[in-house]
Amino acid sequence: MDYKIYEDIISQRMKAARFRHSKNVAKEAIRLAKKYGADPDKAELAGILHDATKETEADEQMKLIAKAGIQLSTLELESPKLWHAISGSAFVQVELGIEDQEVIDAIRYHTTGRAGMTLLDKVIFIADFISADRDYEGVDRMRKIAEKSLDDAVLEGMAFTIADLAERKLTIAPDTFAGYNEFAAMKARTKK
Repeated sequence: MDYKIYEDIISQRMKAARFRHSKNVAKEAIRLAKKYGADPDKAELAGILHDATKETEADEQMKLIAKAGIQLSTLELESPKLWHAISGSAFVQVELGIEDQEVIDAIRYHTTGRAGMTLLDKVIFIADFISADRDYEGVDRMRKIAEKSLDDAVLEGMAFTIADLAERKLTIAPDTFAGYNEFAAMKARTKK
């Protein structure tokens, strides 16, 4: 399927602001992919599709997840904020027929990160953090880090996520802790 067709499909599934965000993430993902050696076409595709189900009703998300054969953990079931990444990965498989596991995983882990992230996972995780429409406190710092090191940006993003969720007394995905610990340990090894 042509990229433009995916963009048209996505534009029908979300409000204008979310669609602009998705286009910004795709644009930033291409830039990061070229900078760090990932496949820019896959980055663009995962970027435009990463929030495909963000505005989808909860019951429809659950149907997509079930249809894709994905089993949610108890924590995932109790954390609706995580659903759109999981149901989004299901949507691209079930509804769009995308079979590229790297693209599917980049969508699934774009909010949590994980241990063993692929280069594409990292690109989409950070593109979502620093896309042109982002304006949270600390985004400029995150953009500067991303210019110097993708791995450092991922570590910073995970630390930001953990601190933010802990401050709000919300659950934190085990994948985020696992990813944080892996990147922190890697950073500590390089300082020796």
